[in-house]
Amino acid sequence: MATRVRSTTGVVARRLSRVVVFMQEKQALRTCTTQSTTHHGLELLQVMKCWQQEAGYKKIAGRGFRLLALLGAGATGMLGLSGLAYADEAEHGLQSPSYPWTHNGIFSSYDHTSIRRGHQVFKQVCAACHSMNLIAYRDLIGVAYTEDEVKEIAAEIEVQDGPNDEGEMFSRPGKPSDYFPAPYANEQAARFSNGGAYPPDLSLICKARHNGQNYVFALLTGYREPPAGVSVREGLYYNPYFPGGAIAMPKVINDGGIEFEDGTPASASQMAKDVVSFLTWAAEPEADERKLIGAKWIFVGCLLLFQVGHYKRWKWAPIKSRKLVLDVVN
Repeated sequence: MATRVRSTTGVVARRLSRVVVFMQEKQALRTCTTQSTTHHGLELLQVMKCWQQEAGYKKIAGRGFRLLALLGAGATGMLGLSGLAYADEAEHGLQSPSYPWTHNGIFSSYDHTSIRRGHQVFKQVCAACHSMNLIAYRDLIGVAYTEDEVKEIAAEIEVQDGPNDEGEMFSRPGKPSDYFPAPYANEQAARFSNGGAYPPDLSLICKARHNGQNYVFALLTGYREPPAGVSVREGLYYNPYFPGGAIAMPKVINDGGIEFEDGTPASASQMAKDVVSFLTWAAEPEADERKLIGAKWIFVGCLLLFQVGHYKRWKWAPIKSRKLVLDVVN
């Protein structure tokens, strides 16, 4: 019995020792593994930090390269736009500035004294080459001249009329119902007299050109010597506001070119301003009447708006100001 107890005790002791040894080895292995993992973790952190720094450098370099690329593209684009602007300017002419015309306002009307001087400039300067086929002398009545003055102006020209009772054409003095005479019989005669260029009709010139009146004024006053590197062939004149820069019409608006009837100094800018006012009226003679009708409609609309507002307040004031009381007793 004692022997069996000793044997059992020894077995238990040996098993306990093995368990203790196993636990110690397991703890040692865990400690070693933890240390190794920590060591490798530190190495891994260092490697990741290096990667992050490298990635940061690459990111900064990438941003720098992208910035340089954007700057290069922007510079190339600006150069391209400047080239396009220069090509557009050479093809379509220099953009004309905007001038403060007195008749441009909503409630502004034409300067009729300027229209009268402008007609004088057209008759003495422009009518030698340009026509105004859509304007009759009677259109000037009440705008720049009286009826008697228009009759005198129309009588200065001769109009071929007919046939008469004998079937023949005859010449007669002009009447207010006649239109402005054309300087040439046909387009071929006009081109032959102007070196192949055809002077356009000026009846609607301020509506037929972009930025009409500003363009015409800039064109009349924009003659200058061609800059260095620009050559203009013989028979043409340099004007940057004209498409292509070379125009067949010489500078016809000069200081003191005519003498105004009202004594206004006939400077080149004054003459150009007056003739542009005349051409603007010719292209849009109903502008004053249209603005007057618009002003009347605005006035009537304001009266109607006031009446509608008063009626609305009168109609809805009792409804919006009443008070509803709920009587739960009765």
